[in-house]
Amino acid sequence: MAKAPVLTPRADDFPRWYQDLVGKAELADNGPVRGTMVVRPYGYGLWERMQQEVDARIKAAGAQNAYFPLFIPQSYLTKEAEHVEGFAPELAVVTHGGGKELEEPVVVRPTSETIVNDYFSKWVQSYRDLPLLINQWANVVRWELRPRVFLRTTEFLWQEGHTAHATYEDARDYAARIHQEVYADFLVNVLAMDVVPGRKTVRERFAGAINTLTLEGMMGDGKALQLATSHELGQNFAKAFGTRYLSKDGREEHVWQTSWGSTTRMVGALVMTHGDDDGLRVPPRLAPVQVVVVAVKGDDAVLDTVRGIADRLRTAGVRVQVDDRTDTPFGRRAVDWELKGVPVRVEVGPRDVENGTAVLVRRVAGSKEPTPIGALPEILPTVLEDDQALLLAQSRRRRDDRTVEVTTVEEAAEAASTGWARIAWDTLGVEGEAKLSEQGVTVRCLVAADGSVPVSDDQPGNIAVVARAY
Repeated sequence: MAKAPVLTPRADDFPRWYQDLVGKAELADNGPVRGTMVVRPYGYGLWERMQQEVDARIKAAGAQNAYFPLFIPQSYLTKEAEHVEGFAPELAVVTHGGGKELEEPVVVRPTSETIVNDYFSKWVQSYRDLPLLINQWANVVRWELRPRVFLRTTEFLWQEGHTAHATYEDARDYAARIHQEVYADFLVNVLAMDVVPGRKTVRERFAGAINTLTLEGMMGDGKALQLATSHELGQNFAKAFGTRYLSKDGREEHVWQTSWGSTTRMVGALVMTHGDDDGLRVPPRLAPVQVVVVAVKGDDAVLDTVRGIADRLRTAGVRVQVDDRTDTPFGRRAVDWELKGVPVRVEVGPRDVENGTAVLVRRVAGSKEPTPIGALPEILPTVLEDDQALLLAQSRRRRDDRTVEVTTVEEAAEAASTGWARIAWDTLGVEGEAKLSEQGVTVRCLVAADGSVPVSDDQPGNIAVVARAY
């Protein structure tokens, strides 16, 4: 009788496969309040690595970390009309505290543009205070109607950047810099996702922004996922909050602003982009554990060899863990590491010790071969880089294979049932975008004919990338 699979096969039920994997790889559990989640240590370890990589890039772009309050006076959100209209359905509002009704209700932070601007208006006095570049790592709350762990949750973790600049051009260029040097670089070179950078349409851009830059990834089922966004806010919030500065020639001017963010949604993207029927496949540059050295049996020679290999790999700069839980059956442990997607397993048993070899199991490439123990510190860094490149190539191939060129709204909607479609924006337009929306298909972004990010919505030759999305 055939053994039941550990996970629901992706081809049978992709959403169920996703839920199975998040649970069995010990990434997260559902929280007690609908739409919340408990991030387990292994899932949080992935998020911590993402934080480290993104934070380093943010700091390289000149921003500094700060922290703003979780509670925001409700009146703040009403100061910018588009912003409050965009977030009103998602707000969690506190009306009582300390057993009493509050004089003014407070909103649990859905995003921080309003409270940041209240303080920017105090901190910015002259052109010498600009640019002001701030980032915070925090949690936010948006009351989600259709929650799914990591992808859409009522509370999630993120970073949000907020900046103020003296000119439109400076703000525009900084938003583009974050888009490219922080987000695109991280997603492509660390998460191994071949994302599409583009410009959101007016219908899809952030509430209160004059432009939104996005990075869209294709998941394993052909749907799109918005992975990180960078917004040009113009002077909308500056005017609402009176954020002004004295220019070099003595004139009082409103600042120009940006905001930008990435979230724990990236953990869900990691699962859906690289996962297979055996579990996760974690890109080696991201992996908290790049190599696990597994003792097949618990005799002293095996354990000494396993620990010696781990020590030499650490010296070679590899993030390594020893699995010496020999009271747990080896097969169960192997399945566990497959589920967690650790890039490489080095398995050592008594016969391996005698032969001076170990079994090298590559999670990404799917290979398994005996390897001299002495060669491991030299070859494993190359193996890890090769598997990193392989994941990126597979991501690119999937998107290329499942993206079609179309010329009508009907063809675009049909193509979106299995993947993405590209259609000339001049052909689709605002009316076609509305028709697609009625069928659950959205314009994920606009791209220029050469694949670059357009400088405007109506730039000649713009192409709309359309898909169903999470």
